[in-house]
Amino acid sequence: MGREKITVVGAGNVGGTTAQRLVEAGCYDVVLLDVVDGVPQGKGLDLSQACPLVGSDARIEGTGDYKTTAGSAVVIITSGVPRRPGMSREQLLETNTKIVKTVVQQAVAVSPDAILLVVTNPLDVMTYVAYKVSKFPRQRVLGMAGALDAARFRTFIAAELRVSSENVHAMVLGGHGDSMVPLIRYTTVAGVPLSEWLPQDRIEALVRRTRDGGAEIVDLLKTGSAYYAPSASIVSMVDAMLQDSKKIVPCAALCQGEYGLNGVVVGVPVKLGRQGVEEIVRLSLNEKEQAALAKSAAVVTELCSAVDAMI
Repeated sequence: MGREKITVVGAGNVGGTTAQRLVEAGCYDVVLLDVVDGVPQGKGLDLSQACPLVGSDARIEGTGDYKTTAGSAVVIITSGVPRRPGMSREQLLETNTKIVKTVVQQAVAVSPDAILLVVTNPLDVMTYVAYKVSKFPRQRVLGMAGALDAARFRTFIAAELRVSSENVHAMVLGGHGDSMVPLIRYTTVAGVPLSEWLPQDRIEALVRRTRDGGAEIVDLLKTGSAYYAPSASIVSMVDAMLQDSKKIVPCAALCQGEYGLNGVVVGVPVKLGRQGVEEIVRLSLNEKEQAALAKSAAVVTELCSAVDAMI
């Protein structure tokens, strides 16, 4: 069997860096697609010329034509207007809904068995848009958010405690951004609960920094947003699915009764495998955690109601 094909839609910083990571891994053939003629072709050519130097014989093709993407195992959607300083995620809503709708319609027409991995912001709502437009089963439509939030949280905890980030395990639920719900009880360092390592005020400070993680980078860069960690998060999810590893990762998925939520896309722990979302893992939440998740889901539900009219 040949290598599976992965399509990355959007050749900006997130898409281009994702394509680079996928190509250099050497496990997949990659199609980089963008509506701006020349950009995906140029980046694709550049990346293909790096392959001999990094020991990869994967193929990459840059294109503006969805026919080239036919038969993709995964379609990663990064296209959309980026978040700018001072811009709320909600302000991205209308423009990115139109973009994601168009992308999904064209991508699923030629890759009807693909898994859709949505990265465009506002993340949870755009995943909902992709689910509604594609008419795919919920297992094959998910969003990358929790993996990134958890990685940020692990990074800050590891730096605070001066330990390896590999010793830190974190679980983050809820919407991506201001309403994320870090589960401190399920966050451990070398198997020991975080509350035994740090006082409450330090934990709260790290949670705040994680919640504002994207905004902090936007403010520093001035003209863009994060892409190294987002692209690494995307590739970790793709690997988990296509290698059928059954890895449990927090991602945006459609809940149908899990956690008392119905018909809303929100960050939950998910077992990833070859079918996509193979299971939504049910953690036991206390009253406070359940209330925070419900509040986060309510924010997403409100935005989904707004986009229903657009799709």
